[in-house]
Amino acid sequence: MQQAIMAYHQDEEHHWVAELVCGHFQHVRHDPPWTVREWVTTDLGRAQHLGMQLNCKKCDREEPIDAIGAS
Repeated sequence: MQQAIMAYHQDEEHHWVAELVCGHFQHVRHDPPWTVREWVTTDLGRAQHLGMQLNCKKCDREEPIDAIGAS
């Protein structure tokens, strides 16, 4: 299910995590060559991608919402 990014935070390993409007979290790593998301490395890039739709597999599986520090 497609869900929009509403905010970001960093996990305990300092990887960026998108907070989706559905309440789920999803890592948004820049990890070339497998995943190219250079925009996640800057404040401006992350701000420009607020509202971007990501496929939320947790919604598809009807999982409960996430909480910071729980993952």
